[in-house]
Amino acid sequence: MATFSYRAVAADGKLRTGTLAGLSDRVVAQELKRQGLTPIAVSEGAARSLRLPRFGRGRRARDVLFFTQELSTLLDAGVPLDRALSITADLSERPQFREVVGEVLRSIKGGRSLGDSLAAYPDHFSQLYVNMIRSGEASGSLGVVTARLAEFERSRDELRSYIVSSMVYPALLVLVGTGSILLLLYFVIPRFAAVFTESRIPMPLPTQILMQASELVKSYGWIAVLGLVAGLVAGRVFIRTPRGKLAWDRVRLRLPVLGDALRKADTARFARSMSTLVANAVPLVQAISIARAILANQVIANSLESVAQGVKRGEGIAGPLRRTRQFPALAGHLLSVGEETGRLDQMFARMADIFEKDTRESVKRFTSLFEPLVILFMGVVVGAMILSIMLAITSINQIAM
Repeated sequence: MATFSYRAVAADGKLRTGTLAGLSDRVVAQELKRQGLTPIAVSEGAARSLRLPRFGRGRRARDVLFFTQELSTLLDAGVPLDRALSITADLSERPQFREVVGEVLRSIKGGRSLGDSLAAYPDHFSQLYVNMIRSGEASGSLGVVTARLAEFERSRDELRSYIVSSMVYPALLVLVGTGSILLLLYFVIPRFAAVFTESRIPMPLPTQILMQASELVKSYGWIAVLGLVAGLVAGRVFIRTPRGKLAWDRVRLRLPVLGDALRKADTARFARSMSTLVANAVPLVQAISIARAILANQVIANSLESVAQGVKRGEGIAGPLRRTRQFPALAGHLLSVGEETGRLDQMFARMADIFEKDTRESVKRFTSLFEPLVILFMGVVVGAMILSIMLAITSINQIAM
């Protein structure tokens, strides 16, 4: 008997993964069906505990955005769901996502609901997305729900794209600057060092320090690179653990300027998702639980547990949210007004607009401070290197005279 890893959907629509022993993948699939599970994928070999980093998440989010927009347009035009899914599958640009939509269509034709079918692909469709679709199916307003989801996905994509594009130049600046300094230390400085050594003239202290730094880079640079790579891999593995993720998110929130931008970005994400859920009549406690699952920062996400408990006790959402001290003060005041006026969904939407704008301004402020600091640091380092060489050349000329 061989061991097979599987992915299957349970009767409640949740994804189940695990391993099962069997003679073949067909036997394992039949056993899963006997247990009340719908197999999605069965492959030989145990599931790996350590997964490589997943790339292309931004592209997957864009696929989901286009899918939602097209589905919303077709449903609003009165096109039946199966026909709408067939059209969106044909319009999908990436073969991988086209296959996902095709599987969803086949699942619906097999008698499953759209929400349960989408739940089988958590890498593409979030818990919020699936619950919204289920709510739309239950209320008979799937077209309205997909329109709201399209707006939600569009706003989230715009914010994510702005943050990524704003951080590209600072990251490139650091990479080029660091590479230039290492290039000077590894190739350029040793040539001058050979000339100074042959002259047998005592070098100034700055020049001696520069020569030692160059020698260290040439002799132990590869060890430093290996150590850096090992440290990055170990750090990534640690961050994947619950404890590591929590510690890393706590550090990120304390970073000057950037921590404020990250906090506002998660606040905007929370408000946008809550606006979508509350407007679709999802109970407040359940909406908080769903919104919590899509937050990037675990510290902020964990604080929502006390908010949900406060809502259950009848305290509303504004007071418990303010007591967590993890959200900007303005968020609590806005929600207080929303509770008083009975327009909590509209206030969540307004709150999302405000903090999405504040996030852009915070990121812009960070880049405007970071870029000149990097340029200044690189200029000081390169200037010190050139000054050290010039001092040595001057010393040789003075002795020659």
